[in-house]
Amino acid sequence: MSFVGYGKPSRSGRDTWSQELLARAQQETDRGRAERLRQRVVLENQALATGVARQFDHKGIEHEDLVQVALVGLVEAVRRYRPSAGHGFTAFAVPTINGELKHHFRDHGWAVRPPRALQELHGRVRRVGADLEQTLHHSPTDGEIAEFLEVSRESVWQARMVDGQYRAASLDAPMQGAAEPSLGETIADVHGDPYDRLVARISLRTALERLERRERVVLRLRFVDNLTQQQIGRRVGVSQVQVSRLLRDVYGELRVTIEDREHCSDYAPAVSGCAVPR
Repeated sequence: MSFVGYGKPSRSGRDTWSQELLARAQQETDRGRAERLRQRVVLENQALATGVARQFDHKGIEHEDLVQVALVGLVEAVRRYRPSAGHGFTAFAVPTINGELKHHFRDHGWAVRPPRALQELHGRVRRVGADLEQTLHHSPTDGEIAEFLEVSRESVWQARMVDGQYRAASLDAPMQGAAEPSLGETIADVHGDPYDRLVARISLRTALERLERRERVVLRLRFVDNLTQQQIGRRVGVSQVQVSRLLRDVYGELRVTIEDREHCSDYAPAVSGCAVPR
Protein backbone atom coordinates (compact mmCIF):
# COMPACT_ATOMS: atom_id res chain seq x y z
CA MET A 1 0.00 0.00 0.00
CA SER A 2 1.35 3.41 -0.94
CA PHE A 3 1.69 6.03 1.77
CA VAL A 4 2.03 8.84 -0.77
CA GLY A 5 -1.12 10.88 -1.12
CA TYR A 6 -2.71 14.09 -0.05
CA GLY A 7 -3.52 12.97 3.47
CA LYS A 8 -1.17 12.96 6.42
CA PRO A 9 0.45 9.67 7.46
CA SER A 10 -0.31 8.05 10.78
CA ARG A 11 2.36 8.28 13.43
CA SER A 12 3.22 4.60 13.03
CA GLY A 13 3.41 4.90 9.25
CA ARG A 14 5.39 8.14 9.10
CA ASP A 15 8.77 6.41 8.80
CA THR A 16 7.72 4.35 5.77
CA TRP A 17 5.90 7.35 4.32
CA SER A 18 9.03 9.50 4.67
CA GLN A 19 11.20 6.82 3.06
CA GLU A 20 8.83 6.57 0.11
CA LEU A 21 8.66 10.31 -0.46
CA LEU A 22 12.43 10.70 -0.25
CA ALA A 23 12.93 7.77 -2.62
CA ARG A 24 10.61 9.52 -5.09
CA ALA A 25 12.45 12.80 -4.56
CA GLN A 26 15.78 11.14 -5.35
CA GLN A 27 14.42 9.71 -8.59
CA GLU A 28 12.50 12.85 -9.58
CA THR A 29 13.97 14.64 -12.60
CA ASP A 30 11.97 17.82 -11.95
CA ARG A 31 13.89 19.71 -9.26
CA GLY A 32 10.82 21.64 -8.14
CA ARG A 33 8.80 18.46 -7.55
CA ALA A 34 11.72 16.86 -5.69
CA GLU A 35 11.97 19.92 -3.46
CA ARG A 36 8.26 19.82 -2.64
CA LEU A 37 8.47 16.14 -1.68
CA ARG A 38 11.34 16.88 0.70
CA GLN A 39 9.47 19.85 2.12
CA ARG A 40 6.56 17.57 3.04
CA VAL A 41 8.91 15.21 4.86
CA VAL A 42 10.40 18.10 6.87
CA LEU A 43 7.00 19.46 7.85
CA GLU A 44 5.57 16.06 8.84
CA ASN A 45 8.62 15.17 10.96
CA GLN A 46 8.82 18.35 13.03
CA ALA A 47 7.44 16.44 16.03
CA LEU A 48 10.38 14.04 15.74
CA ALA A 49 12.84 16.94 15.92
CA THR A 50 10.99 18.46 18.87
CA GLY A 51 11.10 15.15 20.71
CA VAL A 52 14.86 14.85 20.26
CA ALA A 53 15.32 18.46 21.40
CA ARG A 54 13.31 17.75 24.55
CA GLN A 55 16.00 15.30 25.69
CA PHE A 56 18.39 18.27 25.99
CA ASP A 57 16.05 20.40 28.13
CA HIS A 58 17.21 21.81 31.49
CA LYS A 59 20.85 21.92 30.44
CA GLY A 60 21.24 25.68 30.18
CA ILE A 61 19.79 26.48 26.74
CA GLU A 62 16.21 27.61 26.12
CA HIS A 63 13.82 24.95 24.75
CA GLU A 64 12.83 27.15 21.80
CA ASP A 65 16.49 27.48 20.82
CA LEU A 66 16.95 23.71 21.07
CA VAL A 67 13.95 23.10 18.82
CA GLN A 68 15.33 25.48 16.19
CA VAL A 69 18.68 23.67 16.25
CA ALA A 70 16.90 20.31 16.01
CA LEU A 71 15.01 21.54 12.94
CA VAL A 72 18.32 22.43 11.32
CA GLY A 73 19.35 18.82 11.97
CA LEU A 74 16.08 17.56 10.49
CA VAL A 75 16.59 19.56 7.28
CA GLU A 76 20.13 18.20 7.09
CA ALA A 77 18.85 14.64 7.58
CA VAL A 78 16.32 15.06 4.76
CA ARG A 79 19.06 16.45 2.52
CA ARG A 80 21.48 13.59 3.19
CA TYR A 81 19.16 10.57 3.51
CA ARG A 82 19.53 7.85 0.89
CA PRO A 83 16.78 5.17 0.94
CA SER A 84 19.09 2.74 -0.85
CA ALA A 85 21.27 2.55 2.28
CA GLY A 86 18.77 0.10 3.74
CA HIS A 87 17.81 1.82 7.00
CA GLY A 88 14.67 3.76 7.92
CA PHE A 89 14.47 7.53 7.81
CA THR A 90 13.87 7.86 11.56
CA ALA A 91 16.90 5.68 12.35
CA PHE A 92 18.99 8.06 10.22
CA ALA A 93 17.36 11.32 11.28
CA VAL A 94 17.58 10.91 15.07
CA PRO A 95 21.41 10.60 15.20
CA THR A 96 21.71 13.48 12.72
CA ILE A 97 19.51 15.72 14.87
CA ASN A 98 21.35 14.56 17.99
CA GLY A 99 24.66 15.44 16.37
CA GLU A 100 23.43 18.94 15.48
CA LEU A 101 22.32 19.52 19.07
CA LYS A 102 25.59 18.22 20.53
CA HIS A 103 27.51 20.41 18.09
CA HIS A 104 25.49 23.38 19.33
CA PHE A 105 26.31 22.55 22.95
CA ARG A 106 30.01 22.22 22.14
CA ASP A 107 29.96 25.66 20.52
CA HIS A 108 28.02 27.18 23.38
CA GLY A 109 29.36 25.24 26.34
CA TRP A 110 30.71 28.38 28.08
CA ALA A 111 27.18 29.71 28.31
CA VAL A 112 25.96 26.51 29.92
CA ARG A 113 28.65 26.46 32.63
CA PRO A 114 30.27 29.89 33.04
CA PRO A 115 33.19 30.12 35.49
CA ARG A 116 32.08 30.35 39.14
CA ALA A 117 33.81 33.70 39.67
CA LEU A 118 31.93 35.13 36.70
CA GLN A 119 28.64 33.77 38.00
CA GLU A 120 29.25 35.49 41.33
CA LEU A 121 30.21 38.76 39.63
CA HIS A 122 27.08 38.49 37.50
CA GLY A 123 24.92 38.49 40.64
CA ARG A 124 26.75 41.52 42.04
CA VAL A 125 26.44 43.38 38.73
CA ARG A 126 22.69 42.80 38.65
CA ARG A 127 22.19 43.96 42.25
CA VAL A 128 24.42 47.01 41.91
CA GLY A 129 22.87 47.86 38.54
CA ALA A 130 19.40 47.96 40.10
CA ASP A 131 20.62 50.10 43.01
CA LEU A 132 22.49 52.54 40.78
CA GLU A 133 19.49 52.92 38.49
CA GLN A 134 17.49 54.18 41.46
CA THR A 135 20.28 56.54 42.50
CA LEU A 136 21.27 57.83 39.06
CA HIS A 137 17.74 57.82 37.58
CA HIS A 138 19.00 56.06 34.44
CA SER A 139 20.29 52.64 33.47
CA PRO A 140 23.92 52.58 34.63
CA THR A 141 26.66 52.03 32.07
CA ASP A 142 29.20 49.25 32.41
CA GLY A 143 31.74 51.92 33.36
CA GLU A 144 29.62 53.22 36.24
CA ILE A 145 29.02 49.70 37.57
CA ALA A 146 32.71 48.84 37.17
CA GLU A 147 33.73 51.95 39.13
CA PHE A 148 31.32 51.13 41.95
CA LEU A 149 32.50 47.49 42.16
CA GLU A 150 36.15 48.42 41.60
CA VAL A 151 36.53 45.96 38.74
CA SER A 152 37.36 46.45 35.08
CA ARG A 153 34.71 47.45 32.57
CA GLU A 154 35.51 44.30 30.56
CA SER A 155 34.73 42.18 33.63
CA VAL A 156 31.31 43.82 33.92
CA TRP A 157 30.69 43.22 30.23
CA GLN A 158 31.59 39.53 30.57
CA ALA A 159 29.37 39.19 33.63
CA ARG A 160 26.42 40.55 31.69
CA MET A 161 27.01 37.83 29.08
CA VAL A 162 26.18 35.12 31.61
CA ASP A 163 22.50 35.97 31.04
CA GLY A 164 22.60 35.22 27.34
CA GLN A 165 25.90 35.45 25.52
CA TYR A 166 24.83 32.69 23.20
CA ARG A 167 21.08 33.09 23.42
CA ALA A 168 19.93 34.72 20.21
CA ALA A 169 17.33 37.46 20.48
CA SER A 170 13.85 35.99 20.37
CA LEU A 171 12.57 35.75 16.81
CA ASP A 172 9.03 36.42 18.01
CA ALA A 173 9.64 39.23 20.49
CA PRO A 174 7.93 42.50 19.40
CA MET A 175 10.16 45.51 18.89
CA GLN A 176 8.60 48.29 20.98
CA GLY A 177 5.02 47.31 21.64
CA ALA A 178 2.57 44.71 20.38
CA ALA A 179 1.74 46.66 17.23
CA GLU A 180 5.30 46.60 15.94
CA PRO A 181 6.93 43.69 14.04
CA SER A 182 9.13 41.07 15.64
CA LEU A 183 12.77 40.53 14.76
CA GLY A 184 11.80 37.63 12.50
CA GLU A 185 9.27 39.83 10.68
CA THR A 186 11.76 42.68 10.40
CA ILE A 187 14.48 40.59 8.75
CA ALA A 188 12.63 37.88 6.85
CA ASP A 189 9.37 37.64 4.92
CA VAL A 190 7.06 35.61 7.15
CA HIS A 191 4.31 35.20 4.56
CA GLY A 192 3.96 32.11 2.43
CA ASP A 193 3.61 28.43 3.21
CA PRO A 194 4.71 26.80 6.50
CA TYR A 195 7.88 25.33 4.99
CA ASP A 196 9.04 28.74 3.75
CA ARG A 197 8.50 30.19 7.23
CA LEU A 198 10.41 27.30 8.78
CA VAL A 199 13.37 27.76 6.44
CA ALA A 200 13.31 31.52 7.05
CA ARG A 201 13.50 30.99 10.83
CA ILE A 202 16.34 28.47 10.49
CA SER A 203 18.20 30.87 8.18
CA LEU A 204 17.71 33.74 10.62
CA ARG A 205 18.95 31.69 13.58
CA THR A 206 22.05 30.68 11.61
CA ALA A 207 22.65 34.34 10.73
CA LEU A 208 22.22 35.45 14.36
CA GLU A 209 24.79 32.94 15.57
CA ARG A 210 27.35 34.40 13.15
CA LEU A 211 27.13 37.86 14.71
CA GLU A 212 29.81 39.13 17.06
CA ARG A 213 29.12 39.09 20.81
CA ARG A 214 28.49 42.85 21.04
CA GLU A 215 26.02 42.73 18.15
CA ARG A 216 24.06 39.87 19.72
CA VAL A 217 23.88 41.70 23.04
CA VAL A 218 22.57 44.89 21.40
CA LEU A 219 19.91 42.87 19.55
CA ARG A 220 18.91 41.20 22.80
CA LEU A 221 18.61 44.54 24.61
CA ARG A 222 16.51 45.88 21.74
CA PHE A 223 14.14 42.96 21.08
CA VAL A 224 14.03 40.98 24.33
CA ASP A 225 14.53 43.68 26.96
CA ASN A 226 12.66 46.25 24.81
CA LEU A 227 15.11 49.05 25.55
CA THR A 228 15.19 52.18 23.42
CA GLN A 229 18.30 53.02 21.43
CA GLN A 230 19.14 55.71 23.97
CA GLN A 231 18.84 53.23 26.86
CA ILE A 232 20.99 50.71 24.99
CA GLY A 233 23.60 53.37 24.40
CA ARG A 234 23.80 54.15 28.12
CA ARG A 235 23.96 50.44 28.96
CA VAL A 236 26.87 49.64 26.63
CA GLY A 237 28.59 53.02 26.80
CA VAL A 238 28.02 54.41 23.30
CA SER A 239 25.86 57.15 21.80
CA GLN A 240 22.33 56.66 20.48
CA VAL A 241 23.62 57.44 16.98
CA GLN A 242 26.18 54.62 17.27
CA VAL A 243 23.48 52.20 18.42
CA SER A 244 21.29 53.19 15.48
CA ARG A 245 24.18 52.68 13.06
CA LEU A 246 25.07 49.32 14.63
CA LEU A 247 21.47 48.06 14.40
CA ARG A 248 21.24 49.19 10.78
CA ASP A 249 24.48 47.37 9.95
CA VAL A 250 23.33 44.23 11.76
CA TYR A 251 20.00 44.21 9.89
CA GLY A 252 21.92 44.49 6.63
CA GLU A 253 24.31 41.70 7.61
CA LEU A 254 21.43 39.42 8.59
CA ARG A 255 19.62 40.04 5.32
CA VAL A 256 22.76 39.29 3.29
CA THR A 257 23.37 36.05 5.20
CA ILE A 258 19.76 34.94 4.75
CA GLU A 259 19.69 35.85 1.06
CA ASP A 260 22.98 34.01 0.48
CA ARG A 261 21.61 30.91 2.20
CA GLU A 262 18.31 31.02 0.31
CA HIS A 263 20.24 31.39 -2.96
CA CYS A 264 21.71 27.94 -2.30
CA SER A 265 19.56 24.86 -2.36
CA ASP A 266 19.30 23.24 1.07
CA TYR A 267 19.35 19.88 -0.65
CA ALA A 268 21.97 20.34 -3.34
CA PRO A 269 25.61 19.30 -2.82
CA ALA A 270 27.90 22.00 -1.43
CA VAL A 271 29.01 23.86 -4.55
CA SER A 272 30.07 27.44 -5.22
CA GLY A 273 30.36 28.16 -1.53
CA CYS A 274 26.85 26.91 -0.75
CA ALA A 275 27.83 24.58 2.08
CA VAL A 276 25.32 23.82 4.80
CA PRO A 277 26.20 26.14 7.73
CA ARG A 278 27.76 24.44 10.76
